[in-house]
Amino acid sequence: MPYLFPLFAVIIWAGNALINKLAVGVIEPGAISFYRWFFAVLILTPFVLKPMIRNRRTIIPHLPKLAALALLGMVIFQSLAYFAAQSTTATNIALISSLVPLISMFISVPLLKQPLSKLGLTGAVISFSGLLYMLSKGNIGAIVHQGINHGDALLLLAACSYALYSVLIKRWQMVISVWISVYVQGLFAVLFLLPILLSAPTIHISHAAWPLVMYAAIGASLFAPWAWIKGINLLGADKNAMLMNLMPLFVAIAANYFLNEQFYHYHYIGGSMVIFGVILAQLKFNKKAQAHTVIAETAT
Repeated sequence: MPYLFPLFAVIIWAGNALINKLAVGVIEPGAISFYRWFFAVLILTPFVLKPMIRNRRTIIPHLPKLAALALLGMVIFQSLAYFAAQSTTATNIALISSLVPLISMFISVPLLKQPLSKLGLTGAVISFSGLLYMLSKGNIGAIVHQGINHGDALLLLAACSYALYSVLIKRWQMVISVWISVYVQGLFAVLFLLPILLSAPTIHISHAAWPLVMYAAIGASLFAPWAWIKGINLLGADKNAMLMNLMPLFVAIAANYFLNEQFYHYHYIGGSMVIFGVILAQLKFNKKAQAHTVIAETAT
């Protein structure tokens, strides 16, 4: 029963990868990036505003850090994912995003002073090799001459941004509640995303776009983090983090069924290498450091 909470969160976040693709041509990437956090903050306001005001003296010193986290996790990561969806697949979105723990491992070396283990390095080599194999469609040499897809490049940049977000949360360890932290970051995200919204060709939410926006705002930004937090409280961060490795599998199955995305040998081989490498690195890495803190997953 306790495993149902993190599993529920992973399924919702997997669905959000499909939302990225379904939003293409239905709503502008800049618009859904903004409205996702606008409505999430709006919904949280009745529950969080008073505690936030009551604890403002504790929160104010952390505002610069919360602003930086919002920029990395809720603005750069999510906006790039929506823009990337215009030229890549939902499966690629999930697989490249699954590299975040590995990238975090490398960033943790200078920022958290955590040494790299041999097992961690081995997992990284396997995962990145699998990623190159998949992105090159089985011909790694082609990447040298042609480069990688524009959308996949944006996703790699987004994954780096989110990995830094995750490490900074752990480094800073702000003594404020999870939901207040999410709420304040959401407020900053709305502010930062406003110029992106205003620069979009249209800011209109069509009838077809409303379910997509609400899924991202309520499901992926509120329900999933709540279930993830519940899972951490019941199981611990390490077990929760391992379940996150199921997300690419869920996305691949759903993308094949709902989006008719076709899979080829390089998807199976490269994707398996990516997931195996991440799991291999986590087996050792999680013994020395806890998985992402509770709110690190709220930007997924």
